[in-house]
Amino acid sequence: MRYLDDQIKRFCVEAVNRLNNRRSVLMKKFLALLATVLISASAFAGEFPDISIAEVKTLAESKKAVIIDVNGTASYAKAHLPGALDFDSIEANLAKSLPADKNTQIIAYCGGPRCNAYKAAASAAEKLGYKNVKHMSAGISGWVSAGMKTEKAAK
Repeated sequence: MRYLDDQIKRFCVEAVNRLNNRRSVLMKKFLALLATVLISASAFAGEFPDISIAEVKTLAESKKAVIIDVNGTASYAKAHLPGALDFDSIEANLAKSLPADKNTQIIAYCGGPRCNAYKAAASAAEKLGYKNVKHMSAGISGWVSAGMKTEKAAK
């Protein structure tokens, strides 16, 4: 009887070990899949790095960046960041409106944090080979709320 008890115990221990090994393998596969999904999601979540209002202000004052307003010509005429370009007006000839240096900082913005219109200009610049394209997610609404100066389009 004791021999049978030992055999049953050994069988149970081996079964539990096999089960634990399978769980371990499944857990590792699950974690690898989860990591892949999270990395993929983060890559698509913010296609272009965000840049703060303060950084944009400094770059605008120093003229070390090209700023593109993607709010439409009517909105651009009323108020835009100092030195910003009207994307609607330059879209067809964007390459001619941007500097030859592909490392130039390009900043695109639209209405505010929930607006995705900036992607049209940012993607177009990226397709032209610009490597330093950023998004001011605060948009014109955040810029104005922060008390920053705007310009009106010349008539």
